[in-house]
Amino acid sequence: MRSPIPVNVRSETRARRDRQQDPRLAVNLSRSSKANVFTFSPGTLLCNRYLLFAFSSARSATEIRNYYEGGRGLHAPDRETALALGIATSERMLGICRGRRKFLAASLTLLCIPAITWLYLFAGSFEDGKPVSLSPLESQPHSPRYTASSQRERESLEVRVREVEEENRALRRQLSLAQGHAPAHRRGNHSKTYSMEEGTGDSENLRAGIVAGNSSECGQQPVVEKCETIHVAIVCAGYNASRDVVTLVKSVLFHRRNPLHFHLIADSIAEQILATLFQTWMVPAVRVDFYNADELKSEVSWIPNKHYSGIYGLMKLVLTKTLPPNLERVIVLDTDITFATDIAELWAVFHKFKGQQVLGLVENQSDWYLGNLWKNHRPWPALGRGYNTGVILLLLDKLRKMKWEQMWRLTAERELMGMLSTSLADQDIFNAVIKQNPFLVHKLPCFWNVQLSDHTRSEQCYRDVSDLKVIHWNSPKKLRVKNKHVEFFRNLYLTFLEYDGNLLRRELFGCPSEADVNSENLQKQLSELDEDDLCYEFRRERFTVHRTHLYFLHYEYEPASDHTDVTLVAQLSMDRLQMLEAICKHWEGPISLALYLSDAEAQQFLRYAQGSEVLMSRHNVAYHIVYKEGQFYPVNLLRNVAMKHVGTPYMFLSDIDFLPMYGLYEYLRKSVIQLDLANTKKAMIVPAFETLRYRLSFPKSKAELLSMLDMGTLFTFRYHVWTKGHAPTNFAKWRTATTPYRVEWEADFEPYVVVRRDCPEYDRRFVGFGWNKVAHIMELDAQVRRQKLREVQGHGNSPELSPLQHGCALHGAALLVGVIPHFIHSLSHSIIHLGIHPT
Repeated sequence: MRSPIPVNVRSETRARRDRQQDPRLAVNLSRSSKANVFTFSPGTLLCNRYLLFAFSSARSATEIRNYYEGGRGLHAPDRETALALGIATSERMLGICRGRRKFLAASLTLLCIPAITWLYLFAGSFEDGKPVSLSPLESQPHSPRYTASSQRERESLEVRVREVEEENRALRRQLSLAQGHAPAHRRGNHSKTYSMEEGTGDSENLRAGIVAGNSSECGQQPVVEKCETIHVAIVCAGYNASRDVVTLVKSVLFHRRNPLHFHLIADSIAEQILATLFQTWMVPAVRVDFYNADELKSEVSWIPNKHYSGIYGLMKLVLTKTLPPNLERVIVLDTDITFATDIAELWAVFHKFKGQQVLGLVENQSDWYLGNLWKNHRPWPALGRGYNTGVILLLLDKLRKMKWEQMWRLTAERELMGMLSTSLADQDIFNAVIKQNPFLVHKLPCFWNVQLSDHTRSEQCYRDVSDLKVIHWNSPKKLRVKNKHVEFFRNLYLTFLEYDGNLLRRELFGCPSEADVNSENLQKQLSELDEDDLCYEFRRERFTVHRTHLYFLHYEYEPASDHTDVTLVAQLSMDRLQMLEAICKHWEGPISLALYLSDAEAQQFLRYAQGSEVLMSRHNVAYHIVYKEGQFYPVNLLRNVAMKHVGTPYMFLSDIDFLPMYGLYEYLRKSVIQLDLANTKKAMIVPAFETLRYRLSFPKSKAELLSMLDMGTLFTFRYHVWTKGHAPTNFAKWRTATTPYRVEWEADFEPYVVVRRDCPEYDRRFVGFGWNKVAHIMELDAQVRRQKLREVQGHGNSPELSPLQHGCALHGAALLVGVIPHFIHSLSHSIIHLGIHPT
């Protein structure tokens, strides 16, 4: 058994040096209000540097005893060091003793001090009421050291330690309440997302720090339940705004750890675009509801507004009336917002609202409402600099009780008598209401809405704050705003602009998603496939849901009154962008294109289109982005997307590397009437030709085309490669024909045709190159044969297909125009295929 007193006692100097080198000598003290006792919270180091220093400087046993009485809780590994210091002190006392009485007193001291030392060390070696063992022998209850008196004293000290710990806990609770950081109510073992209004915003690190730190709960911030749904409202109208919403949603999804419910107040255009996008995006734990913005126009149309957002810029005012009555709170965002943190942190700020505060807003970061930007500038009334409404926290339930509708309407009516119109849309009216009722606002820190307008003073915000959370491009110039730090903010925005949205389909583990019938059916279909099948990847491709963004650019189309309009339909990838300008020059009618691009390539296309005078001058071209996913090129899926969103009665099914003959669009419209496509099942074939030359003097008539065929400048399409593909067109007959003629379908026939909009879709099981058009033409012919069979039985007239006499297209140059059911009318106009594929 170890001796309670070491044989070789270290000198005081050496002991002090050892203490200085020992890294365990760290202290975390909290003073009790009722007892002069130092206690230690569980989880902190139990080594008190103050006590060790006191031992080294003590001059008598009484001083040592006093220091012991002043502090219990010395860490167990340092007991022997402290004991050695006590013995060294005793030896110093022996050296100054003179006479028997002093010698006797010193001897008694020598015997008593170790006993006192061990007694107090035992008393301080408890954590949570349990003794910390010094050695294996000391932990045994039947050790001789456990005398009856020592046991009783130890138990009494243990009771006292527990009392002091309870006092400290009560003190901590009082401090936390006094500082407004009361600990959140814990519900079982459910994890929570801790969110901070200030700081780094790293909620995951914050959670780790709280769990790993001591038991004090003073530093905990308001929390958002892990599976609590966060509600976000956005007003969106038009094609460009829909594109901006996608970037905003990407930035939110990138950081989020909670289920999201988007409430989109949208016009019919934005609803069509975003509904398709979210449906094909299939992001777990995300719900989207739409509210018809056109029905809300009457609520705000009486307010004159000069802002570029138009009437839709006023619709935030009617959210209390528009959103569901059971929705209590919502975050309202502009479309030109980019998040740089988890939106749950902003949602947690609702817990900080007090009294009658119902609006959470960031102060305006320009001098607009101060009225000193230019001479005669007269802004709406505002409180100081006013508040920016790009980010709003709305307590909807309280706003409804305050009769918000009546409040803002009366204020707007009164101010419009002098101001005549709003300059900043809803923001002017919000600020006028706040001017009269300042108690409504909970002021948010500036980093929740860093505003990059032309006259911004936001630098004063991000100069002092290292953690910017929301970037707001609140200038009509958007990314072209003048700001010396704009490159930093632009790069942050471009990160999400070009981010692969497919990566955001990740599950929120631990949060059950609402049942999605489409998703469940998809999973069932995939589970039925045999992964050992050599064609597994091909079979799986037809079940792949590709994220789709319709009408990526502005689109305008006015239907023709004679119902003969024809839309050119095609699909392409990034390497065919250079064909767009040429096609727009050759085809003046509407065009529907499906582009297979990644998120980054979609932005390259956007820049290319916006930099092209030809493309920007054409508003009747619909660009539909189908985002890349998987290893195959889904050619027929792309064709179906382009066909599905045709707005004319007829479609010209072409390929992107064919150029139509000049005037083909008008010729087809006349042929529609001539062949009575509206009342018969016919398809018009556009004869197809090709050239192997990079440059070609495009033929302006059938006579020029025939001359180029005779000279070898042009060839019938794929004549040397795949004769069967276009042989049934009967080019020999086409050369001399002056009127459309009927063509019989044959196997492997794949002409380019004009059909009604209600024709069958392409079979999307075909991917990549080959047989995709063949299968579609076969399906058209099969439908015609069924129709003909019914007609033979006396249910109608015979259907026909006819090539056009003068219609052609070039793959590198020319196409046939015809009519499809069992017979095809071949037309004289053509298309030409550019046989040398540009890179």
